[in-house]
Amino acid sequence: MIAYVTVGADDIPQAKRFYAAFLPTLGYGLTQGPEGLSYALPVAAGQTPVLPDFYVKPTYDGKPASAGNGAMVAFEARNQSQVRALHAAALAAGGSNEGAPGFRASYGPHFYVGYLRDPQGNKIALFSNDTTEPGRDG
Repeated sequence: MIAYVTVGADDIPQAKRFYAAFLPTLGYGLTQGPEGLSYALPVAAGQTPVLPDFYVKPTYDGKPASAGNGAMVAFEARNQSQVRALHAAALAAGGSNEGAPGFRASYGPHFYVGYLRDPQGNKIALFSNDTTEPGRDG
């Protein structure tokens, strides 16, 4: 199981603005400290944490952060409408469009996804795979 995902950021306030546009809607809470941003899903008393956590941090070696070629982090939304709304909110918060929300021929008939780049260039996907909604084929 993946326990956490970390992406680098040179401008933490800018990254916070971007991720605040959609992660709280997906249920993530934010803890911020000198080490960066830590997003986690809430845990009820006595329950096991829901993983993975998501961290946005300055680089440890002090060199500029860079996005990995082929690396992407995907967040699951409740439905297609939420994918569209969160994609738009993330664009308005400083992200760049890497692929408008919609169906992709190479994925299943209900896989609805929008792609973004955060202000640092990290690739982010927002998707829904709800089989109760209309699919690609009608």
